[in-house]
Amino acid sequence: MKVLLLFLLFFGIFLQADEKYNPFIVEQMSYVEALNDANISQNKIEDILEKQKEAYVGVLENIMSNKYSFIQKASPYESKIFSLERIIKINKRAGNTYAVLRDEVLMKSYKLLDAQEKMIKEILSSLDNSDSGTFSKELNRVITKNALLVEELCEVDYRDILSDPTISHPLQQAQENIREFYTLLDVNSDVVNYVYLFEKRMYRLNKYAKYNLIGTVIKINSTDLAAKINPLLEEYGLNVVKMSIILFLFFVIYILRKIFYILIESYLMKAISFRKYCTSVINKIQKPIDVLIIVINMNMIMYVYSDFMTHEDVSKIFNVTYGIFITYIAYKIANVVASIKIEEIASENKKIKNEVINVSIKILNFLILIIGLLILLHFAGVNLTAILSGLGIGGLAVALAAKDSLANFFGTLSILLSDVFSQGDWIVVGNQEGVVVEIGLRVTTIRTFDNALVAIPNAILANQDVKNWTKRMLGRRIKMNIGIKYSAKSQDIKNAVNQIRTMLHAHPGITTQETEYACDIGKGMKLVSMDDLQGVKKDLLVYMDEFTSSNISILVYCFTKSTNWTEWLNVKEDVMHQIMRILEENSLEFALPAMSIYQEDKAKTGATS
Repeated sequence: MKVLLLFLLFFGIFLQADEKYNPFIVEQMSYVEALNDANISQNKIEDILEKQKEAYVGVLENIMSNKYSFIQKASPYESKIFSLERIIKINKRAGNTYAVLRDEVLMKSYKLLDAQEKMIKEILSSLDNSDSGTFSKELNRVITKNALLVEELCEVDYRDILSDPTISHPLQQAQENIREFYTLLDVNSDVVNYVYLFEKRMYRLNKYAKYNLIGTVIKINSTDLAAKINPLLEEYGLNVVKMSIILFLFFVIYILRKIFYILIESYLMKAISFRKYCTSVINKIQKPIDVLIIVINMNMIMYVYSDFMTHEDVSKIFNVTYGIFITYIAYKIANVVASIKIEEIASENKKIKNEVINVSIKILNFLILIIGLLILLHFAGVNLTAILSGLGIGGLAVALAAKDSLANFFGTLSILLSDVFSQGDWIVVGNQEGVVVEIGLRVTTIRTFDNALVAIPNAILANQDVKNWTKRMLGRRIKMNIGIKYSAKSQDIKNAVNQIRTMLHAHPGITTQETEYACDIGKGMKLVSMDDLQGVKKDLLVYMDEFTSSNISILVYCFTKSTNWTEWLNVKEDVMHQIMRILEENSLEFALPAMSIYQEDKAKTGATS
């Protein structure tokens, strides 16, 4: 029958029937006895300590390689303790005092070793259910429990018995057991010290065992190269295995980055709705993702460097960093998609107001910012439930403190819904006149004609009179009063008025009742004058208007077809030239403002003008 020999010698495993203690314990007892020798040299002490450490490292690696078998294996001391208890009772009834003492001390030795084994099993079991911080606490708890048991075993002091000169074989055996018991107490102390010393090593080896790497790791550490390099690297918290894993992570993450881009691009290209955004989105998010991958790599390196232990503060910093990058990438994607949509709307001439799109983008960015902030707070360890519940209590105070901001926001909605003006419109608000640059969430900015930028809060703008010069489709007014001298003949004035009227009716830049225009009526239109709704003016009036104190006034009142200022000026200039020509043809002169002075005296009355 094949017997599987598991040399898990740490803490009293594999007790053979013909031996009190397993070879590992015997070896450690010999080291303790040698160290307690008063005549030992310093070099010998250092040599023993080095061998002792190597023995503990070896048995730890063996145990970690077969951790679950070690945990599940029954204790070899329980049956021996049970047998000794029965023998002690028999010897007590027989009055064999030294035999009772002999077996009682041996039983305590077995209980001590059994406690060591249970302590290690409990520590190893806690490795799978704990992070680094919890494991440290659990380790302290288990070792404290062991210390209480050891203290209980040491209630009786047997040292006086060692000097008893009575010649008795049971007594001599008892004295030997007592010496071994106190040596085992020192061994137990060494075990606890090495458990603390190997805390990170145990945690690291357990991680290697989870990833099925422990065999490879042990082989690497047992090579001559590792034996030479590890002492140099250990000063910096590194070793050959760590360096190998770090280099491997660099390589793997670099390869995964390339694969990630390929998969994302192929996925977006397959999705018809995302195909047109694919190239732009990838170009925009490539740099932040590259930096994010570097941060992930740094996090993995820190994790490996710290023996696969997570430090709360460091973990929070990396989590917050991830939250920032995720929020930024979401912001980039949303704005890239929005910009492409804006270009599509502009090219397809869709009837969607630019300011509605701009405000929607700002609201979307605001929502992304809020969600990102909540993610950051969560990663930073803030209790979001308490914050969100506190918003209900403090909602009134926030609303009162932000009443102006809320008023401006609702003013924005009022402006957008009322459609009084849009971006690019020429408006007059109070004593401000200019072109609307942007309708924002809080203010509307206007570029005045002297090139100043004016910001008007939307709450104020929504409640003020607004004159919009741009909301007109056809007709920009030309109005002038032409003064003719009183010396002019009536027929000449009549001919000039008719010729001016005819000229304006025939002018290609002047609207008349026959001028046609494209009217976008749409659905659900209100019962209003379409000309007034669309901003169409076709009036053309040329009349002799009045007799003023200095001239005869001819009214010219018409509208250009174009509402553009430059085109309006060109048409107006041409009309003025033609009016001058008509007046010249009819021998009419412009009247200048004049004043007549009448002087009267006794001798002579005259008039001077």
